Amino acid sequence: MNTQLESLLKKVEKPARYIGNEFNSFHKKVETETIRFAWCFPDLYEIGMSHLGSLIMYHLLNEQHDIFCERCYTPAQDMETAMAEQKMPLFSLESTTPLHQFHFIGFTLQYELSYTNILHMLTLANIPLLASERKSTDPLVILGGPCAYNPEPLAEIADLIVIGEAEEVILEIMEAFRVHRQDRDSFLIACASLQGVYVPSLYESIYDEKTGKFLKTCPVNESAPVQIKKRIIQNLDTVFYPQKPLVPYLNVVHDRATIELFRGCIRGCRFCQAGVLYRPVREKSLSVLIDDAQTIIQETGYEELSLSSLSTSDYSQLKNLTEALTAQFCDDRVGLSLPSLRLDNMTMEILKEVQKVRKSGLTFAPEAGSQRMRDVINKGISEEDLVTAVKNAYEAGWSQVKLYFMIGLPTETDEDVEAIYQLVSKLDHEVFQKRDKQLTHPLRISVSVSNFVPKPFTPFQWVPQDTIEAFDAKHQLLKEKFRHRRSISFNYHDAQTSFLEGVFARGDRRLGRVLLKAYQMGCRFDGWAEHFNFQRWMEAFEACGIDPLQYTTGKRLIDEALPWDHIDVIVTKAFLQKEYNKSIQGETTPHCRSSCSACGFQQTHLGGICP
Repeated sequence: MNTQLESLLKKVEKPARYIGNEFNSFHKKVETETIRFAWCFPDLYEIGMSHLGSLIMYHLLNEQHDIFCERCYTPAQDMETAMAEQKMPLFSLESTTPLHQFHFIGFTLQYELSYTNILHMLTLANIPLLASERKSTDPLVILGGPCAYNPEPLAEIADLIVIGEAEEVILEIMEAFRVHRQDRDSFLIACASLQGVYVPSLYESIYDEKTGKFLKTCPVNESAPVQIKKRIIQNLDTVFYPQKPLVPYLNVVHDRATIELFRGCIRGCRFCQAGVLYRPVREKSLSVLIDDAQTIIQETGYEELSLSSLSTSDYSQLKNLTEALTAQFCDDRVGLSLPSLRLDNMTMEILKEVQKVRKSGLTFAPEAGSQRMRDVINKGISEEDLVTAVKNAYEAGWSQVKLYFMIGLPTETDEDVEAIYQLVSKLDHEVFQKRDKQLTHPLRISVSVSNFVPKPFTPFQWVPQDTIEAFDAKHQLLKEKFRHRRSISFNYHDAQTSFLEGVFARGDRRLGRVLLKAYQMGCRFDGWAEHFNFQRWMEAFEACGIDPLQYTTGKRLIDEALPWDHIDVIVTKAFLQKEYNKSIQGETTPHCRSSCSACGFQQTHLGGICP
């Protein structure tokens, strides 16, 4: 550790965020040909170290002999102040090298409200914010992650944007750099030919000169494809997965070992962007998962193992997997965590297996209170499914259940909102109030309500978002209802942050200048309530002459050009339109194991279930 950093750490609350050297971290000798990659997460260490995708990429890149991938997270305010006092630029954890000395600066885009933190980290690293202002000696800024599927708000910031799953394409990008490292322009053109790579500088957005309406995004270089097709990993059994993942020094949000069961989702929830982006379903085999789990637990010492996916209870061999893992780890007191459970297929047998070591909390997502709304969003569950699932969990010994709902969904009425309270009240009565006398432990229900934000590549990408005032009214309605139910805790998401999320989720390239202006006015850590300043954002929109409501409350026509039309996720727009029309009629679509919904994929070599 260098002496300058050592003096800084004496001034901050949590020095473990910045010292590196965690168990299973990498340390390499830097040679002349070493490609230096700074993997950056635009939030605090505790958040970034919980992100599975970042850990995969960190270990994958470091498996290459000539690549040294190091990490960096957004420093907290106390560390930022201390660094400014000593004029120390932002640095990597592994070697404390200033970020501006790296070849690549990579960011994962998990949340729209983290965008200002990207600008902040670049500023702290003395790296120009705009790609057009960077010199050949500056690092290349590469972005990826779910928010990258609408890349336009950050198009002028990024040199490269990865669309889709990155394990294969990131190595192809590194190979292109080996060939073209002395010529930045030829490197970018070479990358544009790779499936899943978007080079924004090779494209321009066209707007109507009179109305300002977005018309299209098109290439300005013949080497750039008209559409950028997302990258898909075909075989999860053979794709890289870290066997010796990093173990953090301090408690992080998800402080446990993780195995990834499958990618994609058989369900067709119409609000869910991830269910479209990660199609088709590809499962890992049972033997690979058991081997992964054994090795990871041995190499980390964790006492909890998370079985990760978009819908864990849809893994086709979940019962066999939980039985095998319980038998393997029971003596070592390693518990299993099953996030993302379905209400309609969570069996008592699996619940009993999971609770043999310890009971972690159970989380279910009914999403809507009324059956009508659940049909609109194609959730595919009933009130009976919820009551049965919670009864089973309660009788198996669980006393705490978290329930997630959304408000602001298309066609929603006040009656639909109030139905959330009615459903939870019925659940409390049926499961706890009418309990067997021998079951004396109380049932505690935690209700969390988020605000629906229409996202690209979903059937709801055309619908207006509720106004802030409408969200606030619905929050108040539920808050009054739940006020006197002491066994039920109720919380909800802030309407102003949801508004801003909606703006950038469906925004175009013009929002880049709003982002820059807001950052210059002091906006950062916008996902944190104590830092978020809505008024500054509104002033930034006004200063740039942009009305944010055009991106949220304005209804978009089905045949209207969308800022993300040049991105190809393989699921067709015709399918999304059909699903939107069915939602208005309250018609449901069977899940993919029941019948094919003809979304655009076919039964192919991908080896998964064709959505």
